[in-house]
Amino acid sequence: MDHSRNWLWVLVAVFAVATIAGVFSANLLVTILQLVIMVAFALLHGGLRYGAAGITAFALICFVVSTLFENLGVATGFPFGPYFYTDTLGPKLFYVPLLIAPAYLGVGYMAWVLATILVGDVKRGGDPLSTFATPFIAAFIMVLWDLSLDPTASTVEKNWIWEQGGGHFGVPLSNYLGWFLTVYVFMQLFALYLRARGPVGEAAQPKAYFLQAIAMYTIVALNFVLTYLVSGTETVTDATGAAWRSGDVFETAAITSLLTMIFVAALAAIKVLQHSSTPT
Repeated sequence: MDHSRNWLWVLVAVFAVATIAGVFSANLLVTILQLVIMVAFALLHGGLRYGAAGITAFALICFVVSTLFENLGVATGFPFGPYFYTDTLGPKLFYVPLLIAPAYLGVGYMAWVLATILVGDVKRGGDPLSTFATPFIAAFIMVLWDLSLDPTASTVEKNWIWEQGGGHFGVPLSNYLGWFLTVYVFMQLFALYLRARGPVGEAAQPKAYFLQAIAMYTIVALNFVLTYLVSGTETVTDATGAAWRSGDVFETAAITSLLTMIFVAALAAIKVLQHSSTPT
């Protein structure tokens, strides 16, 4: 187990390097590498806490729910609003690029861990409050990422297109509400799984275990700050023809990530460091 924990720090370090590389040389291969590292981290880290069956359940629930909601969204406009994916993210499963579900899994797992620190883990036979409150807060933590990501990925990079635009640099409010619903559904299903079939007699985890997940989430957040620092400015338009300055989009993403994602990460880190034992 100690050997596995050492590998987790290696993954954190490699993810930091890959994130920096992506800032200076953004391309599909670097994006795939980042997703591979995040998924590997989630599977290894989650396996230590929930066992192979538990983290497999998280991954399967996440993949099925996110794929269903994303394809439903493109086909019908519910729950995100009218949008479609371009071809920049590679091959698709029906309407949605294959890379989308791993992104939900990688960042979603980090959000889940931070929520268990702030609210409490969900355990077999546990109390109803944490069973519902933890996935509820985890969904908010996950959507903070998209709050910083979506305007850049859609309006600037054109990875997907919001057909009717929106007030947040071309992104509509419905997108974030749809994200919250999607993430909450798969987090809640996982919480119900843990309450019914989770590990019995879970072993306590050291502080470093939780700090590793916090570090990964922090790196995801700092990516927006680094991107802002090295990016130039040009005029971009959304699908409605509304014009935006890309520099403003990058700066807003940096501000948002610092004051939301980094705040949550700092709060979680303080709670971990304050406890003499594993947060529960």
